[in-house]
Amino acid sequence: MSEKLKVLMLNGSPRTNGNIALAFSEMEGVFKENDVEYENIQLGRMDIRGCIACETCRANHKCVFDDIVNELAVKFEEADGLVIGSPVYYGSANGTLMSALQRLFYSTHFDKSLKVGASVVSARRSGCTATFDELNKFFTLCNMPVATSQYWNNIYGWEPGEGKVDDEGRQVMRVLARNMVFLMESIRLGRDQIGLPKTEDRVWTNFTR
Repeated sequence: MSEKLKVLMLNGSPRTNGNIALAFSEMEGVFKENDVEYENIQLGRMDIRGCIACETCRANHKCVFDDIVNELAVKFEEADGLVIGSPVYYGSANGTLMSALQRLFYSTHFDKSLKVGASVVSARRSGCTATFDELNKFFTLCNMPVATSQYWNNIYGWEPGEGKVDDEGRQVMRVLARNMVFLMESIRLGRDQIGLPKTEDRVWTNFTR
């Protein structure tokens, strides 16, 4: 019997029962149906400082600030997929979440290739697609396939729980989770039966000489 697929879910909202939590709950229902193991961690109320570009992680393979980010690094390495969710703040993602993600992705040197990524965004009205694009950049920089749905992965609501009336948004989350499970299963099957894609030594080209 193969090992269960694992998904790490990072909620950047400071609201415990906010609309990102609601969106995640729709996804979690699908994960349960498909026997996918998941862990949901709320980062929005944590005290997480940003990267200071000290480069200590190059030698130590972990961030110099020994907080939740280093704990997430271990979980991220073990996971088959990563879900990140944020409310829209001024047309952008939550600052605490961004600090965590920037340090997490930069300080970890394990191969993230073919881990499946999915981003989820909530807003009262506008800014969802800009934030969605912002979050997806973490995945596309690291050779991670991006799970999509039948629409952009948005859910709408202002007060906690208002997203319940966004029937389309909640369905988008369920479709997203099913597509994510399919991608993770397909990647595992492909790895076992035909192997992973050929890799090349990384080439770095700076814009200044």
